[in-house]
Amino acid sequence: MNEKILAQEWLDRPERGSPKLLRFGIWLALRIGRRAARLFLYPVCLYFLVFSPAAICWSREYLTRVLGRGAKSADIFRHFLTFAGCLLDRVYLLNEQCEQFDIVVHGEEALLQVEAEGGGCVLFGAHFGSFEVPRALGRARQRQISLLMYEENAKKIRAALSAINPLLATEVIGLGRADSLILVAERLAAGHFIGVLADRNFDSRDMVRCEFLGKAAAFPRGPFRVAMLLQRPVILMAGIYRGGNRYEVFFERLAMPPERKGSEAWLDAAMRTYVSRLEHYCREAPYNWFNFYDFWA
Repeated sequence: MNEKILAQEWLDRPERGSPKLLRFGIWLALRIGRRAARLFLYPVCLYFLVFSPAAICWSREYLTRVLGRGAKSADIFRHFLTFAGCLLDRVYLLNEQCEQFDIVVHGEEALLQVEAEGGGCVLFGAHFGSFEVPRALGRARQRQISLLMYEENAKKIRAALSAINPLLATEVIGLGRADSLILVAERLAAGHFIGVLADRNFDSRDMVRCEFLGKAAAFPRGPFRVAMLLQRPVILMAGIYRGGNRYEVFFERLAMPPERKGSEAWLDAAMRTYVSRLEHYCREAPYNWFNFYDFWA
């Protein structure tokens, strides 16, 4: 498949559905509560297990790689269910209902060190587990966390946020606008944390292939260039779903600020470390990986 077509395919897929249906789903989830809402996930995931051959194909390829054996239908169903559960939990986390969850945090000293140095760093995540859990924790602890994402997805996320918690819509910065980096620089200067999901790109430009789960996959350099240009420390964040209402959040420093803005050696080293740590977390929590497309194309 053409890489640009593939990129557009994943860009469109995660937020499909009418705004009215989205708002109804959010209203229903908040109305009936998390325990009852989770019951709806089983028939929905069963439907996708039967009628979504593309998602099944890419889930099976990933799971076969990460599990080291052939993926069974039960594995794929669990994969879908973990994804659906994290999506549902976003509704409650964005609605400031952290008390519903049992969250264990590791490595918070990396954030405390940044704050002691004046604050302002880049948080690199991935489409892995829940990036909403670290953000919800940040709000509870008076940390300002903004999300930097591609403008098309940013518009959809803002619409979803407006339906759940309109006050959070301003936390999303659309990448690709003329003032994107200016906004990022201003918020970093004010001590904010900028979250970036660094495992995808919206087109095939400025990509580099890295060994990931036994085969080369394309990762975008763009997020790393942003951190390099702004000369800020980079911290990895991972919010792993452990089942039930349990999450574990991991923070670890990936890279110190580069000594100079154009350091390609710094960029390459930071990317290698990021991919290596992402692989580590995938092997530790394999069903938390949420890229349902041909990641190794």
